[in-house]
Amino acid sequence: MTSRNHQLFEQSQQFIPGGVNSPVRAFRSVGGEPVFFQRGEGAYFWDADGKSYIDYVGSWGPLILGHAHPEVVQAVQAAAQKGLTFGAPTEAELNIAQLICRLLPSIEQVRLVSSGTEAGMSAIRLARGFTGRSKIIKFEGCYHGHDDSLLVKAGSGALTFGNPSSAGVPAETAGHTIVLDYNDSRGIEEAFNQWGKDIAAVIVEPVAGNMNLVAPTADFLNKLRMLCTQAGSVLIFDEVMTGFRVGLTCAQGLYQIKPDLTILGKVIGGGMPMAAFGGRRDIMQCLAPLGPVYQAGTLSGNPVAVAAGLATLKLVQEQGFYEQLANRTQQLVNGLVAEAKKHAIDFCAQSVGGMFGIYFRKDIPTSFAEVMQCDKNAFNRFFHAMLEEGIYFAPSAFEAGFVSSRHGNDELNKTFAAAEKIFKNWQ
Repeated sequence: MTSRNHQLFEQSQQFIPGGVNSPVRAFRSVGGEPVFFQRGEGAYFWDADGKSYIDYVGSWGPLILGHAHPEVVQAVQAAAQKGLTFGAPTEAELNIAQLICRLLPSIEQVRLVSSGTEAGMSAIRLARGFTGRSKIIKFEGCYHGHDDSLLVKAGSGALTFGNPSSAGVPAETAGHTIVLDYNDSRGIEEAFNQWGKDIAAVIVEPVAGNMNLVAPTADFLNKLRMLCTQAGSVLIFDEVMTGFRVGLTCAQGLYQIKPDLTILGKVIGGGMPMAAFGGRRDIMQCLAPLGPVYQAGTLSGNPVAVAAGLATLKLVQEQGFYEQLANRTQQLVNGLVAEAKKHAIDFCAQSVGGMFGIYFRKDIPTSFAEVMQCDKNAFNRFFHAMLEEGIYFAPSAFEAGFVSSRHGNDELNKTFAAAEKIFKNWQ
């Protein structure tokens, strides 16, 4: 009998490029065919063949409360009954803007948009408009959306302007982007010594999650803050992934660094398409209609998405929420490491708040180069074996994982039992 998942994938490839609407979903990195999902509840979701999985992807981070949380669903239903979109201001937009500004002291004003990519490209444009400069710095392995100036990889030297990492990106656009190594404090110093007066912004994931999970070193973020302040450059924290995921004050609160601009997404939409960028008032007021930097969006501040975000942000403020989430995530990585250690497998893992990374190597990586040293084939084998056991990890060795508040001891024990079974027969 042909799998319904297979049938859907075959049909999708006729009408959708690669059969998917975002590349990593295609399973090209791990091999095989993608799973098509029909419904989710709590820590689980079910595929088109009716098989259930413990979900450690959580729609790539937004589902911090698990799938279909009753209060979030109720908020969405109530908002939808009043109208799906207005293209005009609503009180709910004011409410979520006030809440974001209250929770994050670095944000004095905020603008809502519909995706992390939109927020990232808008923040870069705003930084350039504010400073009157063109160059930006990003870090190898960090992803900030598919804006042309950010789809850039490192050049041939240790300190060089980047090269396009996608067809369709003009070389002259990539030429304004300097690509450095994550956690390389010396490299950032050299870049500012050479180009400081021309650098509009530094954009960084304060905890990298798009080359698997890579945590910042103690000196790295402080060095970025100091150098940006000295040069008059804008420090942009891309907290699309870490925002309200690693703590109530996000990564900037965790590491006590105050960026000039912050990009938010995922959790603030509660599973709906919503993102935001915000920061210092003097910078934000360069945006139209007050200033010369243009940015607009028909569905910005969509009332249904805002309702989901407000409901989510209300629930994560409950006492002990983040402590419990971080402890549960730490339990997960400790348990997986323990199972691998029993069988002398080169494997390590770490977590920050509700995010985690697993690596098939002896030591936890601190840079893109070290992530690339992980045994990708071992990960692919592990991924498919866990998938067979009903455990869904990200279908790529280069993506972080996520735990929700609905993952409990039962889900962890099932995960450990599956890992023990797989590692026991590992050769």
